[in-house]
Amino acid sequence: MTTKVAGARVLVVEDDGAILRSLVGSLGDAGYEVRGLPDGRELETELDRFRPDLVVLDWMLPGRDGPALSRVIRSRTAAAVIMVTARDEVDDRVRGFDAGVDDYVVKPFATSELLARTRAVLRRAGVNVGTVQVDDLLVDPGAARVTRGGVDIDLTATELRLLVFLAENRDRVMSTLQILTQVWGYDDYADNLVQVHVSALRRKIEAHGPRLIHTARGLGYVLRAPR
Repeated sequence: MTTKVAGARVLVVEDDGAILRSLVGSLGDAGYEVRGLPDGRELETELDRFRPDLVVLDWMLPGRDGPALSRVIRSRTAAAVIMVTARDEVDDRVRGFDAGVDDYVVKPFATSELLARTRAVLRRAGVNVGTVQVDDLLVDPGAARVTRGGVDIDLTATELRLLVFLAENRDRVMSTLQILTQVWGYDDYADNLVQVHVSALRRKIEAHGPRLIHTARGLGYVLRAPR
């Protein structure tokens, strides 16, 4: 079974050990090359050594806080910055944006939200997030190209967004609500909207091999390689 992605480099700075391990694990599972730091003391060294494309940065850190570290990142690299914070006041957001933050994730947050914001920020920054491979299916979001067994598969724009979302969250069950929010941008449409598009996408992909998009009854859909 082959499941891989040519991923961008992501540095996570978070002083809560459990959250740090969770973020590093989730981003790593999504195909990114990830390193973690518990605070900002080694930030400059790690920026020079690791050269991240994105820094996921906690606001409340011992020593220098998130906005101060964001200014350091901006002065030394072209890396994008996502701030993870429990502070959601307008003044706090303005302070963060003035320090060079590209986006926010407010605690508590779902892993799927962080991954979606990571993809969006990297794309806006012009970073090639790479080709996702699941078995013999290749999905290249940047080139808007999908192949299976070397055969090009013609998808609509919506089908491509749906497949990219499932591929970037491969081996994870994605609920109908998550799919509606991330693929269509809203959550108030009927469930059968997702079902219809998944069925159409399956027909095109399964014309060239065994099933890869599976239904988790009552839960959602998951893209995974045959077992």
